[in-house]
Amino acid sequence: MTDAAIEIEGLTKVYEGGKRALDTVSLSIPRGQIFGLLGPNGAGKSTMINILAGLVTKTAGSARIWGFDIDEHPRNAKNSIGIVNQEILFDPFFTPFETLENQAGYYGVPKAQRRTMELLRAVHLEDKADAYARTLSGGMKRRLMVAKAMVHSPPILVLDEPTAGVDILLRQQLWDYVRGLNEQGVTIVLTTHYLEEAEELCDRIAIINHGRLIANKPTRELVNMAQEKIVRVTVDRPIDQVVEDLPDHPCFDRVERTGDQMLSITYHKDRTNAGEVLKAVNDLGFHIIDVATQEPDLEDVFLHLTAPAE
Repeated sequence: MTDAAIEIEGLTKVYEGGKRALDTVSLSIPRGQIFGLLGPNGAGKSTMINILAGLVTKTAGSARIWGFDIDEHPRNAKNSIGIVNQEILFDPFFTPFETLENQAGYYGVPKAQRRTMELLRAVHLEDKADAYARTLSGGMKRRLMVAKAMVHSPPILVLDEPTAGVDILLRQQLWDYVRGLNEQGVTIVLTTHYLEEAEELCDRIAIINHGRLIANKPTRELVNMAQEKIVRVTVDRPIDQVVEDLPDHPCFDRVERTGDQMLSITYHKDRTNAGEVLKAVNDLGFHIIDVATQEPDLEDVFLHLTAPAE
């Protein structure tokens, strides 16, 4: 058995007409982690997920889910993964209870082993067990989709944009549930447009752009790739009393005036440091009375890596 929850090698998908959605992607997702899969719209994330789900046929390459090749052992591969798609997919005329019972039946879960009410409690839908699914709010429907993906107790749960259109409270409830699943040993694969979510939740993040894998690193290591940092300084008198224009120095990348006595200075941490920036401000005739720094975040890295080539 491999140590990877999902292992992809050379995965390629070319649609009719020549659209290359995935271009020889190789990726290993460790067991037991919360793994982020990020990329712009159309980058290939959903295509990859749909190949794993058996909904899209790959053009080339291989994929294994919990050690099972999706071509050689498709039934075992599908039983090892639960997928929450972006689209809300269930019969609106079934109740949440019936939806989960039917899904468990599709996976051959014996009635004595079904956890329907347990799952509904976990996603805060116990009181809606017998309501028609069509009467649920958007957030409730998304939580029902998560419960539906877990009826067969898969060791891997894939969440494709699970919090799109969900309010802050429901989003927090969903992440509390997901963290709990992860603590029980479930591997979580997450795609999201909320980069702060990925930075907070994920142990490791891969970024896909134009069908190619462009980054795959532990979250903190990825964030540390951002080279730009910002120092915000407050000086003891109006800036225009010291210089006619914005101050300039070789260690400054950009300077913005954010108030009569406030400057925002951007610098590259691979070429200088905050101490040198502050010394340069002093040398230009300013006396600093307050300093604040802004650390780079995942959004900075994401925008840098996915920016169009000049």
